[in-house]
Parts: sequence; structure tokens; C-alpha cells
Amino acid sequence: MKLHILGCYAATPRTLTNPTSQVLEIKNHMFLIDCGEGTQVQLRRHKIKFSRINHIFISHLHGDHFFGLPGLISTFRLLGRDKKLHIYGPKGIKEAITLLLKLGDSWTNYPLHFHELTSKGPEKIFEDEKITIETIPLHHRVYTNGFLFKEKPGERKLNIEAVSQYKIDKSYYQNIKNGKDITLEDGKILPNTLLTFDPPEPKSYAFCSDTIYLPNIIGQIKNVHTLYHESTFLESEAHLTAKTKHSTAKEAATIASKAAVGTLILGHYSTRYKSIDFFKQEAMEVFSNVELAEDGKVFEL
Repeated sequence: MKLHILGCYAATPRTLTNPTSQVLEIKNHMFLIDCGEGTQVQLRRHKIKFSRINHIFISHLHGDHFFGLPGLISTFRLLGRDKKLHIYGPKGIKEAITLLLKLGDSWTNYPLHFHELTSKGPEKIFEDEKITIETIPLHHRVYTNGFLFKEKPGERKLNIEAVSQYKIDKSYYQNIKNGKDITLEDGKILPNTLLTFDPPEPKSYAFCSDTIYLPNIIGQIKNVHTLYHESTFLESEAHLTAKTKHSTAKEAATIASKAAVGTLILGHYSTRYKSIDFFKQEAMEVFSNVELAEDGKVFEL
């Protein structure tokens, strides 16, 4: 699992920083999460093959999280895309995008599927044989979701020494990797645990976009491997969180600590601060394993 940070600052784009957007590579999928202005420029700058992006997840309809989407959709059209593109986001995203396409007479030459979200509770929105994705309901000034990406358990790993010792035919290997026991010709049953090793532990990633401090999400994200949580303010500006419906770095760390996550990645920094190092310092007063998102940074999760 690999996470590319394309943008991680709040509000307006600047010459050296970009609003929220990231790409998650997981089990041969490449998912785009939020799409602030400049996203497609960042995709090109960091040589990410965005033709592989077939699913886009938009947390909410504030400009710094989706104003880059119309341009990206248009670029796909200009590049001759013919694959389906699925867009998951709040109700209203279809109207916003299709109005621009209509006024510009720029209908896509590829299938564009909108999955509009309205649920106030967690909702599974994607599943295949390898992963699931569900919403994390958040509390911001408009309807907002985070997203929880979870790998499914993989195949068990063959113990080559054991299957060779019992002279098991290769035609049984897939059944063994699927967890089945094997019965020998003499009737002896070999338990699967004798013939295999446990698969790698499934990984999980929680993306928590703009939100106030929200303990309600702790149960849903309990024990996730990596949590990205907005941290717009430092404690010196904590009085602004109620009005803006944002979080401080210390509040993000409190969520991470109570949910017992593996790693916390901070982002969505207000540009009023001279250094983002202050965010890490404050968060580490509560939770020890803290990383800072930075535009262009890649995390191997």
C-alpha cells in the first residue's frame, strides 16, 4: 500500500503548496482521494499514471477539495479516455460537474458514473475480491465523509518444505492456499496449518477530511494501520475550531491515541503558520507515532 500526497494544505493554493488531494495505491488499484485545484498538475509533476485512476472519492463540496475535478475530467476526455470513471461524493456533485460539461459543450467520450452519498452512518461504497471501502461520517460545515480502505485477508502461503515432504500434487496447491485441509491416500488428514504459513496481515487506511474533534469515529477506525486526520490549527487557535468546524493537531492525536492506530499522518494545515513542525510537536504530546504530510511526499504504508 502506497500513499502519494499531492496536496495537504487548507483553503487556497499557493506557489509552493496545494489544497487537499492524494492517491492511494492498494491491491493494484489507484484511488484518487479529494481533488483540489492543481491536482492534475501534481499528478504529472510526480509522474503518477493517472490513466489508471478509475475511482475518485470526494469528501465534501468545498472548493479546496474538489475544484480540480472538472479539469481532470476534461483532461481525461482530451486524452481519449474510454474507460469508466466512478466518482463518489456528496449529493450535488453530479449537478455541479454536469452543469459545467453542459455549458462548455464538453460531454465526456467515456462513461462517467456518479455515486452520490447521503447516509449519515457508515456505508460500504466499494468492494471487490481484495478490498472494501466505506464512508466515515464526519462533522463539518457541510455534509462530509472520510473514507476507510481495508484489505481483505490474502491467500495463505505454501510451506514448500511440507508439501514436498508429503509429496502433494501441485493440482492441490490452490485449495491449500485457500485454507483447505488435505486428505492423503491412506486417509490421513493434513491440517492446513501444517502446510501453510499465515498470510501478511491485511492493511487499512483511514482518511479523515475536514471535521471537528469527533470521538464518534473512534470505534470505526479502531486499530487501523494508518490514519490521515486533518489538523488545521495549533492549540493557540483552538478557539477557532467551533466556528470553522476543524480540528487541532492535538485533537487529531487524541483520536489516534484512543483508536490505537499504528501511525498518524497530519495534514490540512492552515497557512498562517511559519512551520508545520509545530503540528508534529503538539501532536506528539498525545501520540508518539506522528508523521507530517507534505506535498509530493510518498508513504509506504
